[in-house]
Amino acid sequence: MGWFRQLKNTLSKNHSGLTYADVMSGRTPIYTAFGRDVYASDVVTQAMSCVTNEMRKLAPIHIVAKDGDFIPVGGGDDIQRILNRPNHYMTTSDFLGAVMYQYFSKCNAWVVPTYREDSVGRRTYTGLYPIRPSNTTFVEDKTGALFVQFRFSADEQPWTIPYSDVIHLRRNYGADEYMGGGPGGLPDDRGLLSTLEINHQMLQGIGKSMKASQAINGIVKYGSIIGKEQTMQAMREWEEKLQNNQSGIVHMDLQGEYIPVGRDLKMVDAETLRFIDEKILRHFGVSLPILTGDYTVEQYAAFYQQSIEDKIIQFSQEFTRVLFTETESESYGHRIQFLTKELKFLTVDQKIGMINLLAPTGAMYENEKRMAFGMHPLPELNGKRFISLNWIEADKATEYQLGDGSQK
Repeated sequence: MGWFRQLKNTLSKNHSGLTYADVMSGRTPIYTAFGRDVYASDVVTQAMSCVTNEMRKLAPIHIVAKDGDFIPVGGGDDIQRILNRPNHYMTTSDFLGAVMYQYFSKCNAWVVPTYREDSVGRRTYTGLYPIRPSNTTFVEDKTGALFVQFRFSADEQPWTIPYSDVIHLRRNYGADEYMGGGPGGLPDDRGLLSTLEINHQMLQGIGKSMKASQAINGIVKYGSIIGKEQTMQAMREWEEKLQNNQSGIVHMDLQGEYIPVGRDLKMVDAETLRFIDEKILRHFGVSLPILTGDYTVEQYAAFYQQSIEDKIIQFSQEFTRVLFTETESESYGHRIQFLTKELKFLTVDQKIGMINLLAPTGAMYENEKRMAFGMHPLPELNGKRFISLNWIEADKATEYQLGDGSQK
C-alpha cells in the first residue's frame, strides 16, 4: 500500500448524515482547483520566489506562553519532532516551500497532520502532509460540526476529515466564507492578468523588432535584364564581397546600384518596462531591489513588514488552532511559533547594538552571539550565559540599596 492511500485510510472516516455547510450567499460550498494560471510569467514566478524563499528560512517551534515568557518545549516532544521533519520525504524548508506554492497559485494551502490515538483519545502526531485536492466540499453533520471533503484526480472516493483537523492557509481571504481568493475559492487575478497581457505584448514587440533588424537591409539593382542563374551568381559575388571586406565599403561597377532599405524601429523605453515590472511586483509586495538582491536594510525591513510578517502570524495561528485543543492553547499557553532568526537583515552595527542590549541581562547564550556573526558555536560555551552584576530583580532593588535583610 502506497503512503498516499495509507494516509487516506488513516485520516478519512465514514460520517453519516452529512449535508452541505451553510453559506451566507446561499450557494453550494463546492470548490474546484481549476483557474487561470498566471505563473507562466517569469516576473510572477520571481516575485513569488522572493516571498517563498524568505518563508523557507522560518524555524517553527513548540512553545508555552507563561506569565509573559515563552518557554520552548524540547526533549521528546512529538509536535516539535514533526516541525523539524514534517514527513518522510520533506525537510522543513521543502515543506514550507510546497505550502507556499499552493498558497500563491491556488490561494488555499492544505496540510493534514497524521497522528496516533491512545485509549483515552490523546494524540501523538507523526507527520504533516501538504495535499493538492482537485475538488473541495464543505459539509456538516447534525450537530453543526464542520467537515471538509477532498477529492483527488487519482482517487474516486473523497476524503472526509473534520475541519478542525486540517490546517487551512488562505490567501486574500474575505470574498468567500470558507476559501481564500475570490468568490468561489479561485484566485482573482483579473487585474494582474491585464498587466501581464501588456507585458507579454511588449516583449513580443521587442522580439519582432530584433527580427526586423536582421532582415533585408538593402537591394542591389542591376541596369540590365539578367536571367535567374546570372542573378544568383551576382548575389553570391555580392555576398562574397561583403564577407571579405574589412573597411565596410564595397566597390561596384556602373552596372549595379545599391538601394538601402530604411527602417524606423520603435523599441519600448526602459522606463515603461520598469513601470510594468513594478506594477506586477506590487501585486506580491515585492520591489525591484528585493527582486535583484540589491537592497538596503531599510528596503528589506519594509519588504518583511509588508509581505512576510502577516504570513508568519497567519501560519502561527493556524498551526496552533489545529495541533492543540482549545484548552491546551488558551488555558495552558501552547503555541506554534515561526521564528525569524534566519532572516538576517541586520547590519553589523545593528547586531552589536542588539547584543549590547540583551547580553547584560543574560538573555543571550554565548554561542548565540557567535552565530549572530556567522561564527561556529564552541562546545566549551554550550549552555553558558553571562549577566552583569550591575543588574538585579526590580522587586529587590530597595532591599539591595538599603541593605535591609528583613525584606524577602
